[in-house]
Amino acid sequence: MMLLLAVAYNTLVVLTGVSLLGACAGVVGCFAVLRRRSLTGDALAHAALPGLCLAYLIVGQREREPMLFAALATGLLGIALIAALRRWTRVKEDAAIGVVLSFFGVGVVLLSVIQGLPGGARAGLQSYNLGQTAGLTREDVAFIGGLALLTVLVVLVLYKEFKLITFDQGFARVQGWPALRLDLALMGLIALVVVLGLPAVGVLLVAALLIVPAAAARFWTQRLWLMLMLSAGFGTVACFSGTVLSNDWDLPPGPCIVLVGAAIFLFSVAVPPHRGLVGRILARRRCQRDLAYGTLLNTLFDLSEPFLPVRPALPRDELAQRRSWPPATLQRLLRRGVVLGHVDVNHQGVMLTRAGLLEAAQVTQGRRLWAQFLQDHPESAQGMVSFDAASLDTLVPQAILAELQNRLRSAGRLPLALVGAEDKA
Repeated sequence: MMLLLAVAYNTLVVLTGVSLLGACAGVVGCFAVLRRRSLTGDALAHAALPGLCLAYLIVGQREREPMLFAALATGLLGIALIAALRRWTRVKEDAAIGVVLSFFGVGVVLLSVIQGLPGGARAGLQSYNLGQTAGLTREDVAFIGGLALLTVLVVLVLYKEFKLITFDQGFARVQGWPALRLDLALMGLIALVVVLGLPAVGVLLVAALLIVPAAAARFWTQRLWLMLMLSAGFGTVACFSGTVLSNDWDLPPGPCIVLVGAAIFLFSVAVPPHRGLVGRILARRRCQRDLAYGTLLNTLFDLSEPFLPVRPALPRDELAQRRSWPPATLQRLLRRGVVLGHVDVNHQGVMLTRAGLLEAAQVTQGRRLWAQFLQDHPESAQGMVSFDAASLDTLVPQAILAELQNRLRSAGRLPLALVGAEDKA
């Protein structure tokens, strides 16, 4: 019984540590994604492997603090090399990142050297490639979780400063803010998170832990503080669930964590109402339906206009011929009009109700105003696409709008005036 409690306690400790790591990676990853420094984190992770190997060769055994600090040092050296190549040579940033990725080759060579040393095969450095949470002790988890929590607190304290340099570093520099030092501090936090993630996720996949939660949160909101919270939550769920799956199925934790994060990302790509694929498809279809229904009302008003104030019954065939609608499309539009109380359909034909006549006049007036605006002011209409009078009211000055209405009124083509509801124009 005591053994079971100890195992459960150790598992809980590990899950707590990796959850803190996921939240930390999610928060810091937001700034990396927004500043387009995502691949820099990947280069930093690959550059950290030589540091791990060198620390082992120097210390002679696997010690947590020396290895992580050496990994941080070589990672920062890689970042410095990227900055130097970008500033003092003609090498672009993406090519400089590719150059730093060669550090990983140095790490692989050093791993081979360590494997040939007495006891080197038992060093367990191969676990840093894909991560291995099962080998983490309570002291390891406390060390990693403590630094992760400290990183989150630094972001909270410097939230305003990091936000400014993320979105407008030039403005921050003009205002006298230490933009360079803040940028270096942010890069230092990214490096620290990458190094902390090496034991859990591994060199090959730690960049995904930094990028995926932030990229997923970007689909849900445009507010930075909410993006930070969502990204932290996604990172926590990915690390917690991935670690549980890796323990249950005896798989490396790094791939499991990243796969859970990828599932969250795919869900975020599809579901959000404003930026998700499903929401965009539904919004596009809704816009198409509204546009087609507005065209129906516009057509009904145009055909009824010569008979006003009488509302005539119009043959379906005339409607179909006017817009070349298939019978199924016309039937669907008429059904919507009946449901909304705008259209009355009987054996005589299709007739606008009183409410439908007012709605049709509103739609028709909006389209006629736009047509007149395009005719009279073509130079001002570039980039404007709308048939709604309400949107025209917000886009053009009131003097021009009044002029357009007067032109339609004088020609006897102002719809709301024809139906006696000009006060709604």
